[in-house]
Amino acid sequence: MTRLLITGFGPFPGVPRNPTEDLARRLAADPRWRRRRIVAEALVLPTTWRAVDEILLPRLRETRPDAVLMLGVAARRRRVTIEVRALNRVGRLLPDAAGGLPMRLAYRPGEPFVRHARIAVAPLLAAMNVAAPGTTRLSRDAGRYLCNGASYAALGEPGPAALVFVHVPMPRAHGRPLGTAADRPDAARMLRALTAAAGLVAQAGRRRSARV
Repeated sequence: MTRLLITGFGPFPGVPRNPTEDLARRLAADPRWRRRRIVAEALVLPTTWRAVDEILLPRLRETRPDAVLMLGVAARRRRVTIEVRALNRVGRLLPDAAGGLPMRLAYRPGEPFVRHARIAVAPLLAAMNVAAPGTTRLSRDAGRYLCNGASYAALGEPGPAALVFVHVPMPRAHGRPLGTAADRPDAARMLRALTAAAGLVAQAGRRRSARV
């Protein structure tokens, strides 16, 4: 069986309802995974810097998933975006859900500046756009907030054979519009794209784990 971990985040300042909390749980609960010999689990993280070291990394080390699909919300984006890389940098202007701010500009001093997604992003992009046409594009990096920090930290762990971070926009059903209705996919289309992503990430994790 392939072990797939799907992570999301809870609310944070400016986003009182985080769609990735529901998306992560719905993805993990899909009954089709069992038929594909995939054990999927959801982990919803508090949107705090402490949660990376106190919850996310211990979970990766204890359960040793083969594949990890990480989700975060980028409220002003209009597409689902695959993060090609994570950077060893943080922004010090946006507090987390507990009011905390990082103390340094480098998230992990002394570690590499760039860590790349642990999967081939071109096939992933294609699969997501086949499942839900026009929903998904690539993004150079995940910014400077906790999405980037969690992705960077997770990519530093040796365990998962496949790991990628995907940002979602606020779906049309959440809050006030941040663009026209045609600009952003609804939750159902995003779920289709993310289901395709989860399947491909699990498949990549299975293949790489079998070679180790």
